[in-house]
Amino acid sequence: MSGNPLDTFREESRELLTTIEESLLALENEPGDAETINALFRAAHTIKGTAGVFGFSHVERFTHVVENLLDRVRDGEMSVGDELIALLLHCRDHIEVLIDLAVRGEEDVPADTARHGDGLLDQLRVFLDEQPAEARAVVAAPAHVGPQSDVTVIGERRPVASDNWHISLRFSQEVMRHGLDPLAFLTYLERLGDLVHVETLYGGMPSLEAMDPESCYLGFEIEFDSEASKQSIEEVFEFVREECALHILPPRAHIDHYAAMIRALPEEDMMIGDILVRTGALSAHELKEALHLLEVSRELTDGQVVLPAPPRLGDVAVAAGMVHPEVVEAAAEKQAAVKDRKASGSQWLRVEASKLDSLINLVGELVIAGASSSLMAQRRGDDELSESFSLVSRLVEEIRDGALRLRMVQIGETFNRFQRVVRDVSKELGKDIRLEISGAETELDKTVVEKIGDPLMHLVRNAMDHGLESPADRVAAGKPAQGVLRLNAYHDSGSIVIEVGDDGRGLNRERILAKAIERGIVQPGATLTDNEIYLLIFEPGFSTAEKVTNLSGRGVGMDVVRRNIEALRGSVDINSTPGQGATVTIRMPLTLAIIDGFLVGVGDASYIIPLDTVQECLELNQPEHIDARQQHYINLRGEVLPFLRLGDAFGTERDASARRRENIVVVQYGNQKAGLVVDELMGEFQTVIKPLGRLFEGLRGLSGSTILGTGEVAMILDIPNLIQRAAGAGRAGTPRTLH
Repeated sequence: MSGNPLDTFREESRELLTTIEESLLALENEPGDAETINALFRAAHTIKGTAGVFGFSHVERFTHVVENLLDRVRDGEMSVGDELIALLLHCRDHIEVLIDLAVRGEEDVPADTARHGDGLLDQLRVFLDEQPAEARAVVAAPAHVGPQSDVTVIGERRPVASDNWHISLRFSQEVMRHGLDPLAFLTYLERLGDLVHVETLYGGMPSLEAMDPESCYLGFEIEFDSEASKQSIEEVFEFVREECALHILPPRAHIDHYAAMIRALPEEDMMIGDILVRTGALSAHELKEALHLLEVSRELTDGQVVLPAPPRLGDVAVAAGMVHPEVVEAAAEKQAAVKDRKASGSQWLRVEASKLDSLINLVGELVIAGASSSLMAQRRGDDELSESFSLVSRLVEEIRDGALRLRMVQIGETFNRFQRVVRDVSKELGKDIRLEISGAETELDKTVVEKIGDPLMHLVRNAMDHGLESPADRVAAGKPAQGVLRLNAYHDSGSIVIEVGDDGRGLNRERILAKAIERGIVQPGATLTDNEIYLLIFEPGFSTAEKVTNLSGRGVGMDVVRRNIEALRGSVDINSTPGQGATVTIRMPLTLAIIDGFLVGVGDASYIIPLDTVQECLELNQPEHIDARQQHYINLRGEVLPFLRLGDAFGTERDASARRRENIVVVQYGNQKAGLVVDELMGEFQTVIKPLGRLFEGLRGLSGSTILGTGEVAMILDIPNLIQRAAGAGRAGTPRTLH
């Protein structure tokens, strides 16, 4: 196990809590789904077990009651209804609070939190039909260690099978340095049964002079009497699996049970390992270890003297003391008609986000250094050196793309969080709302995912409160009583587009315009497009709500949404149809680290245009463009194209000769298009994005900076903002179409 075990516990607990929430919400639609109920129970059981190992008694005691209730649901003794789901969702939230307190090292639970937990326990007891006194005894007293008995050991300390479980346990020397106490695992194991006999092995102890007091040199051979399953026993050691060697041999009494389960399996093509895992004779961890041992044994015998029979998985598992040979024989008979296939599975590696950030930063510096070296080679006129650096540049680009893909995650996890939000808020508002999610598999940078959550929360809550009508109003309008809220994501031209839509009443154009005129945001008689009017709701303090609710109506939030999205170099747009609903469209770059850019020059300054926004380049001094020098638009093949001179926009000094050789770079963002007038087109450029300092954060039209191969600084252009400025200048006295 790498890193702090408490951090690992916290992260995995969050994933399990997410599983609990998603399972409960899924049960609202399919109350009897056995797979969902099993996933729910397993998540609660794992949290309880690992909390017990770490000594987090508050978490363990509370989760134990929840687990008892879920166990009855799993056994079909209790049905799942709205009331129970609502209670379990509150219990899930309380468990999260208890875990956070425990991980922070707070031994005492605050009084308010304790009272809230007691109230939830009382409600759970109603469902369990338990008396309070009985329910409080949620964790049995530790089982006593039974009388010691002789253990016959054969071979490498492998015991003769008996009517008890046999657990062979070897801790690594580093286990205590990682904050894990071996004794805590044995103590927790007692809660599942009786420790009939524990033999401590100290053969690995060094001399007194060489012994390190922070190292662990002990191993244990344990005779364990319990009715628990192999999986439950193994889960006791879940958070120390990478710090120990663990083998669990079931009692001989289990042999017939396993054999019967194997024979009862459906007639499917399965590997020996899958059969043993499905019946519980072998755990998933043991299967993984057995496969590794099998691979090692095959490598050792490869090219050597031919053995009577090649090593098999079952033989390795038996030799390692993981399973009885009779059980393996039963599994072999079950799959007699199926050829052995080597198991292969998807391997996942948990990596800290800070390490990925450090890698991306190093790749960025490599890109800058590569650009400098390539420029130096060109200046020297050395063709061989230039060709060599060209190859290096291509490899660096592949490394860049690979490093960025490491930070790409699916947006579905963020979308799924709103299942709970929609459920709770719709009940609070007395509305019937269904959430539809599409494009959950769309990937974007993890940094963007983390920062888009709050803006999406504002938009979702606002849509439910203001956009969607009450069931009575919807029926009166000829709509279904249930409203629909949609979350959608997809890729478009190097950007990610996120849509938050509903089928509600839509935006009231006249009310928004009247409110804007009243507040002085818009002058009376001004001509605005529908989209420009709708975007007024993002102005600070702007609200057309007739009354303030707990969710919205104060005029705060929507301006924060736009500000946060623009901070991510994104833009927001609104489309609305009265009586049919509204859709807010967010468009953002896929990553905030490294992009492909197009380098242009204006006077002595250099600017970077994101390459995915560039459509084409053309000369401004063509005959059909001559009149455009005094205008803010050109005729681009019959289309009105507004443009903006970067030199004028940023006050860059230019000589007269520069104006005689101007070029237009046509850029597009979403469905908007404009031209940027520059002096020089300098080609594609790998761009490492450097954030602007606080002094320049307020500058409009710029989204960052980068360092060129010459060491000079070039500014990265904010294309959405510049397109809007060009469109605004072009509308002043400009016809809408040209022929």
